[in-house]
Amino acid sequence: MRMYDRIKEAFDQVTASEELKSQTKAYLAQKSRRPRLVIPAAIVAVFLLLCGGYYLYFIPTATISIDINPSLELSINRFDRVISVEGYNSDGKMLADTLDIRFMNYQDAITELMENERITDLLSQDEMMAIAVGGSNDGQCSRILENVQTCTKSHEESTHCYTATDDETHEAHNMGLSCGRYKAYQELQTLDPDITPEEVNEMSMREIYDRIASLTAQSTKQQGYRRHHPEHESGSGKGYRHGHHE
Repeated sequence: MRMYDRIKEAFDQVTASEELKSQTKAYLAQKSRRPRLVIPAAIVAVFLLLCGGYYLYFIPTATISIDINPSLELSINRFDRVISVEGYNSDGKMLADTLDIRFMNYQDAITELMENERITDLLSQDEMMAIAVGGSNDGQCSRILENVQTCTKSHEESTHCYTATDDETHEAHNMGLSCGRYKAYQELQTLDPDITPEEVNEMSMREIYDRIASLTAQSTKQQGYRRHHPEHESGSGKGYRHGHHE
């Protein structure tokens, strides 16, 4: 009996949903076709047996953050299922409590979010949305980002999409921010070094992007002024910061 057949037979004894079993078997079959991954596949099977088949299912391999003013983050497992929903600000926590999307395929979950009354109301009021996808599996993250862009195509003019590294995800969480809001925070901080994560977390994405646009325009205007008036670059004792005289 081949190793994979033994794994399948052993896994059949695990108490788990038929859907979970079939998804995990498919994953093991894919991995065990590569000779170097036979031993890791066997180790995975041991974990499945010891942990009742749920160990792999509840390990997140990607995150999807959705920010408007509600700030949400979905944790996705290797089977493309939503295993947790977390709010990262007060509006996000309230919205998370009303959602029933755990264990859905992430595409179905995103579609349901786009049809949520709170989300549709905000987007109809000209709010902006940021979506970021991060994780350790580059292939999965690329696929998720592409599919999320398809799911949100009807709002593409008001949506900013990002990818995030593992380091950026950890840093975002250390600051109490979702990945998408953290990416916008990084952009804003280059223009306004005094902005804090706490301030950004309570701003809507429209407010953040409008602030970025305003400061970028001010910076461009000041640079143009300095190019045309180089005599003001030294000795006057005056400068500019965010458009205010200092």
